[in-house]
Amino acid sequence: MNSSDMTARFARLHDEGSFLLLPNAWDAGSARLMRQLGAEAIATTSAGIAWSLGYADGDRLPPAEYAAAVRRIVRVVDCPVSADAEGGYSDDPAQVRENVARLAGEGAIGVNLEDGSGTASALARKIEACKAIAGISLWVNARCDVYLRALAPGRELAETLERARLYALAGADSLFVPGAAPADIRALVQGQDLPLNLLARPNLPPLAELQRLRVRRLSAGSTIAQQAWAMTRSQGVAFLAAGNTPALFVGAAAYSEINDAFG
Repeated sequence: MNSSDMTARFARLHDEGSFLLLPNAWDAGSARLMRQLGAEAIATTSAGIAWSLGYADGDRLPPAEYAAAVRRIVRVVDCPVSADAEGGYSDDPAQVRENVARLAGEGAIGVNLEDGSGTASALARKIEACKAIAGISLWVNARCDVYLRALAPGRELAETLERARLYALAGADSLFVPGAAPADIRALVQGQDLPLNLLARPNLPPLAELQRLRVRRLSAGSTIAQQAWAMTRSQGVAFLAAGNTPALFVGAAAYSEINDAFG
């Protein structure tokens, strides 16, 4: 399936009445596993990929290394892959376009682009630049960090809706609002025209309620990667303390199961 077909397939997963549960992978192995578990599409976690490659999160990941990671993920799955491109790894829209084109060239059919602590107009210019990449059909998920970073205390909803309209005019295909207040979800859906993407958080309403509110997509973010780190830490502590203990083997996946996943 070519990239345009994959993008169209990804777009259909956001249609009215659909709900996309989007797990975030940090390497080819985690992506392959999520696909085997039934994920209809895979997203990357920029944090998880940065950590796996030895970098801190926060626009520090070299675009060339990120593109190579995306290539490895795309190679092992047969579904759409969307890459979290953070702020595009530059303040210059032309450079952002080049960085995103590199990810698309490795098979990503979509990207997240975030405003972070920057201005809405800056992200809008980046979105416009990326939607103008020649010969590529790219789904842009505009991430609005107003709630997550407490950028507009007392008027988070109004500020987010303002930004959503600007991002839609720039060509964004969906709106990502991590940290959105549960009480504002209905207004975030009804107050703007883009499909709404939320981030898994402890205080979110149950899945059925999100579907009833017409949220279209829920992302795991870096949480699964964080759980993997915690499990590795736990096992590492136990091994370094006592060596070859029975606990080291409890719950471990069989070698053949993992190896056969890539056969």
